[in-house]
Amino acid sequence: MTPRDHNPTSPDFDVTTTPAPPPALADAGGLVLAPLPYAPLRVLCVDDNRDAADSLGSLLRLVGFEARVCHDAATALTVAAGFVPEACVLDITMPGMDGCELAESFRGGRGGEALFLVAVTAHGDPEAVARTTAAGFDLHLVKPVAPQTLIDFLFGFERRHRQVVRGGE
Repeated sequence: MTPRDHNPTSPDFDVTTTPAPPPALADAGGLVLAPLPYAPLRVLCVDDNRDAADSLGSLLRLVGFEARVCHDAATALTVAAGFVPEACVLDITMPGMDGCELAESFRGGRGGEALFLVAVTAHGDPEAVARTTAAGFDLHLVKPVAPQTLIDFLFGFERRHRQVVRGGE
């Protein structure tokens, strides 16, 4: 190389550089998930508190579940007919048909015995727990529920459910 090759003012000088991405856009390795050998668990979330229901639905989709959200029991019954949930997270205190009545309707319907029903309520007294148990709920959680707690229960159900469906593999 001659000194001319290193002269930035020379018309023959060509330096191609790729600027580093800003830190917020830098490749941090990302999250790589292995494909599942089965379809994601279908979860129906029903709560008349729109923010709570929508946030929960978004969270469940982010961790890999197929989630649908409804804000009242009547809509939930309609959605469930086409969606066919495998798990339902139901608020108990809702106007009109409450979560216990909705759970009883789901339990009495086609495939209802296999549903994983989770009650989410502000009431943790013995009478409330007895009421959700009588309605057919598998689990009674008292608000506020730590998201990881609910996710762990759903993944646990999914694992057990898939083993039964696949014949105990």
